[in-house]
Amino acid sequence: MAQLSINEITTYRWSFEEDVAGYAASAIPAIGVWRRKLSDFGEEKGLELLAESGLQVSHVQWAGGFTGSDGRTYRESVDDGLEAVRLAADLKAGCLVVYSGARAGHTFNHARRLFRDALKELCAQGRDLGVTLAIEPMHPGCATEWTFLTSLDDVLQLLDEVDQPNLSIVFDTYHLCHDEQVIERVPEIVSRIGLVQLGDCKSPPCKEQNRSLLGEGQLPIQQACRALLDAGYDGYFDVELIGEEIEMADYHDVIRHSRDAFRRLIA
Repeated sequence: MAQLSINEITTYRWSFEEDVAGYAASAIPAIGVWRRKLSDFGEEKGLELLAESGLQVSHVQWAGGFTGSDGRTYRESVDDGLEAVRLAADLKAGCLVVYSGARAGHTFNHARRLFRDALKELCAQGRDLGVTLAIEPMHPGCATEWTFLTSLDDVLQLLDEVDQPNLSIVFDTYHLCHDEQVIERVPEIVSRIGLVQLGDCKSPPCKEQNRSLLGEGQLPIQQACRALLDAGYDGYFDVELIGEEIEMADYHDVIRHSRDAFRRLIA
């Protein structure tokens, strides 16, 4: 059964403890754990707090940077990714979200080779620990610092090359639904979707992500949700809202609005 999740990036100013308390108080069933917040709070304490709250973990956010774009070596990024896989297993998370890293001066083909090799190593550990990885493609208007994979087909091709059963795709409406033809393709790709993320916007991305509350933007997110449900998707719908409008809002209001909008979207 499809369930709602709130991503900790949505409540950017809150601490991990505030996120858990706020989501649970609003009857949100699941949380998207941001590794940085959990680390600041303390991993062992965080695991205990989540167990007490009853919240499920939709996903862990994130592993990446395998191209050296964030200043780490390839090996350092892979080792960090392996640690993220272990954490996802400990949290019994639905998946671990993965970004390639920017091209960082590499040719496109070399950057893909680096990412492909990293994925093979992470997927191997994921199989042993029961963890699914999910690659997130991003809109080219805001992808530069995160990933060189900016289309659905980019990721699907990589999934075919790596050819591992625990490798999937993140279907983020904010990044993918500017092209409504993507919605028409949902039936053919639904079995490869590890996580759906919900985001809306009033204008296309331009360098920075600037998302709006669900239903207050221009994206066809209701059509996307209907297509996903009709095609048999029954995983998490994770609300990921980023940008100035969200950061300055009252987070309790954002959570309530997201919960109510989700109910309308899947009605």
